[in-house]
Amino acid sequence: MSERTILVWFRNDLRIHDNEILLEATRKADKVLPVYCFDPFYFKNKDCGGAKTGNFRARFLLESVTDLRNNLRALRSELIVRVGDPAEIIPQLAQQYQVNEVYHHREVAFEETGISEQVEAALWKIKLNLKHFIGHTLYHKEDLPFPIKDIPDSFALFKKKVERDSAVRQETGSPEHINTPEITEAGEIPTLTDLGLAEPIDDRRATLHFTGGESTGLIALEKFFANTPVSGKAQRNLQTQAENSSKLSPWLALGCLSLRRVYWEALKHGHNHNSPVVTELLWRDYFRFMFKKHGQKFFKPEGFKAEAPETAPNQDELFEHWKQGNTGVPYVDAAMHQLNATGYIDNYSRQIVAGYLVRELKVDWTRGATYFEEKLIDYSPASTWGNWAFVAGVGNDPKENRSFINKSAADLESRSPFIDTWLTSGETALSH
Repeated sequence: MSERTILVWFRNDLRIHDNEILLEATRKADKVLPVYCFDPFYFKNKDCGGAKTGNFRARFLLESVTDLRNNLRALRSELIVRVGDPAEIIPQLAQQYQVNEVYHHREVAFEETGISEQVEAALWKIKLNLKHFIGHTLYHKEDLPFPIKDIPDSFALFKKKVERDSAVRQETGSPEHINTPEITEAGEIPTLTDLGLAEPIDDRRATLHFTGGESTGLIALEKFFANTPVSGKAQRNLQTQAENSSKLSPWLALGCLSLRRVYWEALKHGHNHNSPVVTELLWRDYFRFMFKKHGQKFFKPEGFKAEAPETAPNQDELFEHWKQGNTGVPYVDAAMHQLNATGYIDNYSRQIVAGYLVRELKVDWTRGATYFEEKLIDYSPASTWGNWAFVAGVGNDPKENRSFINKSAADLESRSPFIDTWLTSGETALSH
């Protein structure tokens, strides 16, 4: 009987722990071929200017893929790395290594699912199956108390029903050893220059430093629970709540950490379903399931409304001021400077700058979402576009808009340690 080989196509699941496709492949196959593709699609320049993936996020990704390769090597395996179109690379590797089947985790946003469909079609041509797994949510789709089409549009109702009628599954185990075919050319991990990006300059004002990879993600998780006192409900002060959030989102976005690992660690440390860290996880689930239910509506200016919000005639100029942190509103400008200098701002700041762009400047909200896509190291389509749609008032549940910060520029503080630190742009601050 011939050996069975399964190709594991990594995408936003860059970890060994709680990775069902990796564990299942080791159980079902004699040999496992781990592969990661740097798809040029994600590193191209956008029509509206700027890169689709900025250099802070790209650096975090490179670090995460490097860590995955190291962790696979510790299991006597290897990660094949290629730069190119997955629809060409995956079938080519499948034929080269006599693969019997390809495993991957299903995505929900249209660009990502489109890439999956292209790979699936290319594999069908060589009579191979692309097997889809569900592994990016806390609650497994099969365990929800309703079909996707009937998921409540209200987050509060969604949270109440899943917590009452569903259970979070235990983590899958981690393989102790992975038997990999003899690999002739594993491939070099590209540099930022190879991807057409400049090396980011780390701003000395930054107090948060994110290094990509499962190893650093697990350390960050451990530190968070070691240093975070248990409290029942989220604090009423939204800014304090955001400042005290887990800061695990960059590792969650690339799947360096699994949501289930964070959840079970939270419960182990005495947190309950109303704690901020568990609520964070549920919001991620909610937006992901909303994307599965509603498709591309989240990417359209009108969202779920009959028409898009009103926009100013001089949008281009206003948008540039906002991007550069040159609006004249101290809090907004400070937050944008921090975003541009680090690739990260907390959730409170995100909602403030988004609300200001949409309500005060009257700029098309999809421009802001696209800018976040480039800049945020923790960008994920569902959470980012879902949040922006709600802030813009075109989300799928208007009542849920109450959960989002609705402050005018006049209500924002004009002096604080945060504003004093970040109000000047990076170049000015570093020249002193």
